Amino acid sequence: MIPIEGLPIVTAAAMRAAEEAVFAAGVPQSELMERAGAAVARETARFAMGRPVLVLAGPGNNGGDAWVAARLLAKSGYDVMVAALGGAKEGAAAAMRAKWSGAVIDLADAPARPILVDGLFGTGLTRPLAHDVVGHLQRLVSAAHFTLAIDLPSGMDTDLGRDLGAVGATVTLALGALKPAHLLGDGLDRCGHVLLDDIGIPIATVWRTVAAPRLSDPGSRSQKYTRGLVAVLEGRMRGAARLASNAALHGGAGYVVRVGEDDGQGPNAIVHRPIAEFDTLLEDERTGAVVIGPGLGRDDDASARLDAAIASARPLVLDGDALSLIGRDVGRLRNRAAPTCLTPHSGEFDRMFGEGEGSKIDRTLAAAAEARAVIVHKGADTVIATPQGDVRVYVGGSPWLSTAGTGDVLAGLLGARLAGGVAPLAAAEAAVWLHGRAAQLAGPAFAADDLIPCLPRAIAECLR
Repeated sequence: MIPIEGLPIVTAAAMRAAEEAVFAAGVPQSELMERAGAAVARETARFAMGRPVLVLAGPGNNGGDAWVAARLLAKSGYDVMVAALGGAKEGAAAAMRAKWSGAVIDLADAPARPILVDGLFGTGLTRPLAHDVVGHLQRLVSAAHFTLAIDLPSGMDTDLGRDLGAVGATVTLALGALKPAHLLGDGLDRCGHVLLDDIGIPIATVWRTVAAPRLSDPGSRSQKYTRGLVAVLEGRMRGAARLASNAALHGGAGYVVRVGEDDGQGPNAIVHRPIAEFDTLLEDERTGAVVIGPGLGRDDDASARLDAAIASARPLVLDGDALSLIGRDVGRLRNRAAPTCLTPHSGEFDRMFGEGEGSKIDRTLAAAAEARAVIVHKGADTVIATPQGDVRVYVGGSPWLSTAGTGDVLAGLLGARLAGGVAPLAAAEAAVWLHGRAAQLAGPAFAADDLIPCLPRAIAECLR
């Protein structure tokens, strides 16, 4: 879990560039390593509570940070043992090893201790760990009461979030900025609780974790149309459209129209219009957003209405069956002047854009550029990307969101944000955060319907 929101995310190459800029500004590498080691020592002491510590030091700069942490912990009175994997490389890492005055044992001979600091390999690893190293890590991590990984657990691919032999950690202390591996794929299970210390490295990036939105009460001159009219197109599965409509209504929209047969279900505040009036709503400038796809179906009628929505000047949220109808023909979205947001889960994403190469961030960015739309690539690691290259990543929701209908709630909530005049990226970021927070408030084993009454409570937490 990431405890702080709105944090920068960088690749291994971008992190190296940021460090080089610090060095060019006159800060020696040894000073940066001292800062990193001090941060590791501080967090280790916070969790160790006086228990004996085993520090694993690798041959690179991650190991250099480990040598600093060991020295500072020992200076503070901790019983510290250091196990090394090979000799430290020349430069700052070797200098930090030279400052360690205690005994050093080989990794293979290291005894288990209650507190373990993993400083073997950090940012930049791209090949699998040797089998014997994985075996030693498994033995020591399994026996420890608490493991802190320096920057990344040893054996994580920094940019892809791929497991290269990582055993995992209780806490991972990210240094400088978050890396994709802290947020994506296998990293969600391997990194444990993620903390961040910027160690004084300025980071310039348009990749960040999702932050709680800053919302305001409606102004004294607000009315239903200024707060936003959301039209939700009903299809063969009416329940999906009801969920999206209810989410839009409770997510801040001033006026919600469900287009389809009035079956008497749902809040009385939701207005029902027949399918014949869909084109009229698309032409009405007061329609702030159209949500199309939840339960839509994939027949000819559904396809014709999707065509009309895409051809319109209204902001769109495309979900579910709308994404399946578009399929690989994403080029039809490229010339839309109005905002377009797509909310695919992983299966829908792969069918539209292919499995591709690179991380989930890389693939979502490529999809956003191809469709010229904001993509909300859903999952435990939800990635939002824009055609301009902005990225937001959210991992703070609830595993109980993996149930039918929760995506329909997100689509309606995003429609409410767009209809209220919020820019597409900010609308998507707010919708994803509020959706995740509502899930947390709903507790375990909820149904998608249970998210709806939690949305106003989530919004209340964001009012400024």
